[in-house]
Amino acid sequence: MRFASVVFLVAGVWGIAVLTPLYFLVDLTGRQYAAPADYPQFFYGFLSVAMAWQIAFLVIGSSPARYRPLMIPSILEKLGHVAGVAVLYGQRRLSVADATAAGPDMLLAVLFIVAFAVTPRQSGIFEHALRLSGLSKRMRFPQRTVTLHSER
Repeated sequence: MRFASVVFLVAGVWGIAVLTPLYFLVDLTGRQYAAPADYPQFFYGFLSVAMAWQIAFLVIGSSPARYRPLMIPSILEKLGHVAGVAVLYGQRRLSVADATAAGPDMLLAVLFIVAFAVTPRQSGIFEHALRLSGLSKRMRFPQRTVTLHSER
């Protein structure tokens, strides 16, 4: 679980560090492409959603086993961007330099997948209630175990 914690905390901090300047560099992004002032709702909307995901990564990093289900949409968030860039590059609508900007997201997607794979499942409330009621013995539910490691 330490691996997952480090991966998601680093991803969140790095994302905040990369995205925050964009709020103040609107003019710079408008030099090579259409100015964000032409579509401010999309520009600031993208930044707000992306920033929310960075906060979600910090939350996941705080307790990976507890927030393991959120790792799946986190993976999709990263792969969605990479796929979009790949399609645009394939259509020759992006330069190589612009396409390589998706490299860190691809790396994070791979690390998120590994983190998901190595993070143990945490028993849900439904399984816990069944065990307490004694029904799980009669209903033959597979038992999931969670190993808790003390933080050092």
